[in-house]
Amino acid sequence: MRHTLDIDGRALSYLDFGGTGRPLLALHGGMSEAAAFTALAAALGDAWRVIAPDQRGHGDSDRAPHYRREGYVADAVALLDHLGLTEPVALLGYSLGGLNAYHLAAAHPDRIGVLIGVDATVAINVPTGPNWFDFLGTLPYTAPTREELLAAVDPAALPFVADGVRPLPDGSGWRLAFHGQDMLDSIYACNGDHWDTWLASTCPALLVHAARSQALRQDVADAMVARRPHTSYTALDGDHFAPFTDPDAFHAAVAKYLAQV
Repeated sequence: MRHTLDIDGRALSYLDFGGTGRPLLALHGGMSEAAAFTALAAALGDAWRVIAPDQRGHGDSDRAPHYRREGYVADAVALLDHLGLTEPVALLGYSLGGLNAYHLAAAHPDRIGVLIGVDATVAINVPTGPNWFDFLGTLPYTAPTREELLAAVDPAALPFVADGVRPLPDGSGWRLAFHGQDMLDSIYACNGDHWDTWLASTCPALLVHAARSQALRQDVADAMVARRPHTSYTALDGDHFAPFTDPDAFHAAVAKYLAQV
């Protein structure tokens, strides 16, 4: 189920949950990885073949020279090419992955037939700080043992990193699932107005919105649906992490929409 694609000497790892159903490319959020969609793949069953990359700098994929949109999009296109998926596929993206999905659908409309954005905004203004994500600048990356690595992490940051620690390939120690500076670079590279990108794609779309989201304001979500033709809306009861704190509702919303397209 896990495979690796070489892109100019850089490894892009991905999970292919298999099956004969229609392909669904799923892009995870920042500081996450492809395994976040394991439960979604199980919920969708045989109707959909979920393919989820560890996006650049995340999970088992290598660190990348930069974390701008064009890099994330190029990786996704390379994966579709590698898999021989030349016909339009369904595309789902959460948070950072949602923003990347909007750009992928706009830049390559011939490759995307259905778009699902999950609590991903199009109006991003990263404040100068202090910010909740400032802890990324002081995160350790490696340590000789798992215990030493986690002990070096600020307790407030543990929920963001504890589940992703993994042994180094050469057996010399352990590392986090991402480098803190890479994540900071990725966050700041999202900054800006992405309205033109959101409106540039014309395929059927669903916006899944967490009603108490810290990332996507209600007025922005309403405008995203109103201004883009062929766009549906579903609300989840919760904050930005609602797709994972209330997975049953999230899976049901996605399955219901996909069954109609």
